[in-house]
Amino acid sequence: MNSLKTLFLLDPNVHFLNHGSFGATPSPVFAVYQEWQRRLERQPVQFIATELFNHLAETRQTLGNYANSPSDDLVFVPNATFAVNVVARSLALGEGDEVLATDHEYGACDNIWRFLSQKQGFRYVNQPISLPTGTPDEIVAELWEGVTAQTRVIFISHITSATAVTFPIAAICARARVEGILTVVDGAHAPGQIPLDMAAIGADFYTGNCHKWLCAPKGSAFLYARPEVQHLVEPLVVGWGWGADRTLTFGSDFLDYQQWLGTMDPAAYLSVPAAIQFQAEHNWTAVRQQCHDLLCQTLGHIHALTGLEPMYHRDADYHQMAIAALPPVDGRDLKQRLLQEFKVEIPITEWHGRTFVRISAQGYNTVEDMEALLAGLTAVIGSR
Repeated sequence: MNSLKTLFLLDPNVHFLNHGSFGATPSPVFAVYQEWQRRLERQPVQFIATELFNHLAETRQTLGNYANSPSDDLVFVPNATFAVNVVARSLALGEGDEVLATDHEYGACDNIWRFLSQKQGFRYVNQPISLPTGTPDEIVAELWEGVTAQTRVIFISHITSATAVTFPIAAICARARVEGILTVVDGAHAPGQIPLDMAAIGADFYTGNCHKWLCAPKGSAFLYARPEVQHLVEPLVVGWGWGADRTLTFGSDFLDYQQWLGTMDPAAYLSVPAAIQFQAEHNWTAVRQQCHDLLCQTLGHIHALTGLEPMYHRDADYHQMAIAALPPVDGRDLKQRLLQEFKVEIPITEWHGRTFVRISAQGYNTVEDMEALLAGLTAVIGSR
């Protein structure tokens, strides 16, 4: 993995252990991104009005192959939060309906459902899921304790942001389908961190960020919708893709409603194939395993330092991102000291009144990065 460090544009003087927040793009992928921007600027009218349709179709095909999905069931969006807005605002939910989620969901997406619940009158429920989590069957059983006759939608993360837990979403989606409940999966952290298979997952709606673990440029994500539910999706932004008189079409309302948003820079979307190719060329399956092993070792050292219990029963419960509990500490002060004194960029998070350090291990990270983190935690926490 050490050789990969030179291929990223990150400050070499910083131990960057926060890939999970916004990602980082390798320089070869970033060069492709900039070339797409230059092609756009050389002839904006020709590019947007004539060429862009085919470029996006080819890019969606590459992404579809990567995620095992027909390309027409995928549409590009700026980020996963945008995609959840698209779906949540499209569903006809009202008085007497319920949307069930877990208590591990990403705050911005929680806000979407809460905002709409206040506006439309449905109930948004965050079902507690134990941490450390149980077996996949136990997680499903815990979630279903919150299901009622009024449950219309299950909204759940594939890999959670707050706790980095991987939920058994295929089993959840399968059971929900049998019971007539729509599923909306927030896969913001999944592409690039774990293999993706839309057919096997079986979600009604699934969104994933490409700019995080897949290492594409910022502002590249996708929304997947099963053909049977695509008619439910409305345009979040009404533009040239809506209406019977549209002269340019991507082939379906689902694609047209989301892809024609007005003038925008599509370079991040068009660079996704370069990110997929970059990871394929660098044997990313092996890279992910090396990252997981490095993360596992680091968690062991932190647990030994703090004397606190691990947040995971099994290594399989997390992948390239994980949390470790910390003793009572001023999180802002700790984050600031880690960056200023030890050059470690890492989030200190809170969940259910407890403080955690959330560690990301990406292909550019090294043992030295983790040792810097451990040195910082030892200096700050070990002296308490």
